Amino acid sequence: MEVLVCVKRVPAPGAKVPLTDDQTEIDTRYLGHTIGPHEECAVEEAVRIVKAHGGSATVLAVGPAAADEQLRYAIAMGADRGVLVDVGDAELDPEATAAAISHAVGDTRYDLVLFGTESADASHYQVGIRVASALGVPIVGGIKGLELDTAVDDGAVSLRREVADGVEVYRLPLPAAAAVKEGLNLPRYPSMPGRLKAKKARIDVVPYTPEPGGLRKVRLRQPNDDREEAIVLGHGADAAPAVVDVLTQIGVIA
Repeated sequence: MEVLVCVKRVPAPGAKVPLTDDQTEIDTRYLGHTIGPHEECAVEEAVRIVKAHGGSATVLAVGPAAADEQLRYAIAMGADRGVLVDVGDAELDPEATAAAISHAVGDTRYDLVLFGTESADASHYQVGIRVASALGVPIVGGIKGLELDTAVDDGAVSLRREVADGVEVYRLPLPAAAAVKEGLNLPRYPSMPGRLKAKKARIDVVPYTPEPGGLRKVRLRQPNDDREEAIVLGHGADAAPAVVDVLTQIGVIA
């Protein structure tokens, strides 16, 4: 079973993402990077599939040379090899990203191609669908359950997607693709042997120059921050009366 997982280098979640002065790029000078939670589940699922059915798990990222870090993290989780489609520092739109992935895949046959249902930064929901179309394989998105059936000729995969009033189940012949969601599984933490393996692993680099055209970025905008700021009630024993007043207001004490 040959499985391909496509991941993206994104700013680590949980912090406000700063923008450059001209608001056209993310200021990455002080940011850590990672892969998104959906894609992390996709890597975990690929590792489990290969352990159960044999074969290999390949992880592919489109981005700058620094995305080598995210590929090695995936290898430390248990993936077998990494492929970096080096497009420089340019941020590609979904169409260009899908074209870069399709170029890197070329004539290589994968039984199953996994994506995160959306990227953690841009949330375009498009790349998986575009790649599947280019490769000529069926795809279902929003997946939170996956089960392989190798008993039939060429194999099949059952995909489960939660909807508002129940669950949808799809059965696709292999080769196929799926865009998975966080919650599909519980991703493992890389072990020390896994990290050592990843450190020594060879990353295959595929140079790629995006075609001109496509979407043009005008500017980025941060969402409104509606969180209230913390209020310091006081210090030490002097804060006690203010704390009692707050507890009284919210009904904790009478």
